[in-house]
Amino acid sequence: MPEHKLHILSTRPVEISRIEEAQQKGMILDVLSFIETEAIKTIEVQQEIEWASVRQATVVFTSMNAVEAVTEMLDGHIPDWRIYCMGYKTKQLITDYFGETAISGTADNAAELADEILENEEPEEVIFFCGNQRRDELPGKLRSHHISVNEVVVYETLPVEHKLEKEYDAVLFFSPSAAESFFKKNK
Repeated sequence: MPEHKLHILSTRPVEISRIEEAQQKGMILDVLSFIETEAIKTIEVQQEIEWASVRQATVVFTSMNAVEAVTEMLDGHIPDWRIYCMGYKTKQLITDYFGETAISGTADNAAELADEILENEEPEEVIFFCGNQRRDELPGKLRSHHISVNEVVVYETLPVEHKLEKEYDAVLFFSPSAAESFFKKNK
């Protein structure tokens, strides 16, 4: 009798090494994105980023997509920012562009990141580079402590709906947007 392999769907790209590692452990890992992101390249966004780049600022990134959109517009310029971020990939992109010393704090989620900012400093203002579907935990918590949050929307998240023909034992979601897109055509 053949052994049942675990079939897993990842809703965002993963490294080939992870797919191979899953295969070695008897799992089949398929990848199918349920969202795509697109940098917002308007004059207004460019001006917001340029304005922020010429001053000392406390800056927050909760998404690798925001880091990619901002660094593309910075075009090699490295501003004097104290950066707070969450997520391994986001931190890695920040380190690659700004250097490790630019990172003032990290956390696993937005509420903890707000706590980290409040513990390390109490800035008058935070510049939050985000997407059009960001969550409220971080700006809400900072505003409740009378910190001005300047939100600069630098990318938008677009749903990519797929109707699955295959059944999976598990589905990996990495954002609420991907889960919402998934459930529009799947159970």
